[in-house]
Amino acid sequence: MASTSTSTDQPGTQAPAGGLPGPRTALPQRAARRVRPPQPRQLGVLRAADALSVLGAAAAALCTMFLLWTQIAFFSGLLGMIIVTWLLFVAFYAALVSFEDSGPALRDKLAVVVVQSLAFVVIFALAAVIYYTFHKGWGALIHLNMYTQDLGSANSQAPLTQGGALHAIIGTLIELGIAMGVGVPFGLLAAVFMREVPGPFSRFVRTVVNAMTALPDIVAGLFIYATLILILHLNPSGLAASCALAVTVIPIICRASDVVLGLVPGGLTEASYALGASQWRTVRLVTLPTARSGLATAVILGAARAIGETAPVLLTAGATNVINYDPLHNAMMSLPLLAYTLTLSGQANYITRGFATAALLLVLVLLLFIIARVIGGRGPGQLSAGQLRRRAARSRRDLERFARRAQSAGPYAWGPGLDLLVQEPGPRRRRQGT
Repeated sequence: MASTSTSTDQPGTQAPAGGLPGPRTALPQRAARRVRPPQPRQLGVLRAADALSVLGAAAAALCTMFLLWTQIAFFSGLLGMIIVTWLLFVAFYAALVSFEDSGPALRDKLAVVVVQSLAFVVIFALAAVIYYTFHKGWGALIHLNMYTQDLGSANSQAPLTQGGALHAIIGTLIELGIAMGVGVPFGLLAAVFMREVPGPFSRFVRTVVNAMTALPDIVAGLFIYATLILILHLNPSGLAASCALAVTVIPIICRASDVVLGLVPGGLTEASYALGASQWRTVRLVTLPTARSGLATAVILGAARAIGETAPVLLTAGATNVINYDPLHNAMMSLPLLAYTLTLSGQANYITRGFATAALLLVLVLLLFIIARVIGGRGPGQLSAGQLRRRAARSRRDLERFARRAQSAGPYAWGPGLDLLVQEPGPRRRRQGT
C-alpha cells in the first residue's frame, strides 16, 4: 500500500481523468498545434502588399541600375539600361513576394507581373510613337489649309499656311473603299467555305490562304502592274492600286475570319440543323451573327493592312499633287505615299507636312476602328435600339394577324394573347354533297 501511494506522488506523474496514474516522463507535454485551413486566393483583388512589392522592386531596380551605370561598371546605352532595369525589377519582385507566398502563388504573381510589365512597355512604345508623330507634325496640323487644300500650288519653299493633304485623304478613302468592297466579300466567302464545306479542296484553299498571308506587299503590286498595266494596258490609276490592296487584304480577312468562325459553338449549328434549317440559313442566321464581333475585328485588320501600304500604290497608282476623284484615269495620291515622299524630300516644311500626314493617317485608322466597333461590337443576342423597335413592330403585326385568323377560324383558334381559346363546340355544319 505504501509503495502504491509513493508511486502516485512522484513528480512528473499525471493522473488521467479516470484516476489511474499516467506514464512517468521528464519532458513537458506540448500543446496541440493549430493547423489553419488553406485560404483561397483572390486573383482579381489588388492588395496593399502587392502594390508595395511592386513599388519596392521598382525603386530597388532603379537604384541598382543607377549604381551599375554610374559607380560600378560605368555601362552606357539606353536600350541596355531599360533591359537591365526590367530584369532587376523582376528579380527584386520575386524576392519580395517570396517572403509571403511560395509555390503556385509565387509563380502566379511572378507571371502576372512579367506579362503586365511587358504590356506596359508595348503601350509606352505606342504612346511614344503617337506623341513623336503629332509633335513633329503639329506645325502643319494647326492650319486649316492642311485639310482643305492640295499641294498643287505649294512648292518646297512655301510656308505651312499654303498647301495641304486633301488630295491624299480623298485618294486614300477611294482606294480603301474599292479594296474593301472587293476584299471583304471574297475573304468572308472563302472563310465560310473553308469552315462549312470540309474536303480536299477546302484544305487546298486554306493552304493557299496561309501562304498568301505572308505575301510581301511589293509582290502584290508587281502582280497587278504586270497584269493590268502591262498586259491589259490599263493606265496607272486608283483602280489598279485598289486591286493591289485587295490582293493584300483578302488573305488577312480570310485567315482571321476562319479562326473566328471556328470559335462558334457547335451546339448552335447542330440545333439549327436539327430544327430543319438549311446550311445557307444556318450560316446566315446563326453562324455569322454569332461571330459578328470577331468578323468586324477581321475587317479592321484587313483595313489597317491596306491603309498603310506604300509600295503597291507607288507601282500601280503613281504620285500626284492635285486632287483626282476618278479612280479609272490618271495618278492618285494616298496618305502613306504622301508621307513617304514628303519626309524623303529633305526640306523642313515638307518634313513637317509629312509627319502631319502620318498623324492624319493615325486618326483615320482610329475612326475606322470606332466605326467597326459600333457596327460589330455587340455580342450575340444583343440588339440595337432600331432592331428592338423593328422586332416590336413585327410582334404587333403578328398579334394582329393571329387575331384576324382567330375571328375567321372555328371554335378552336389562337387568340390575340397567343393562348388557345377553348370554346363550346357549336353544331357541326353538314358538308356539301352529303
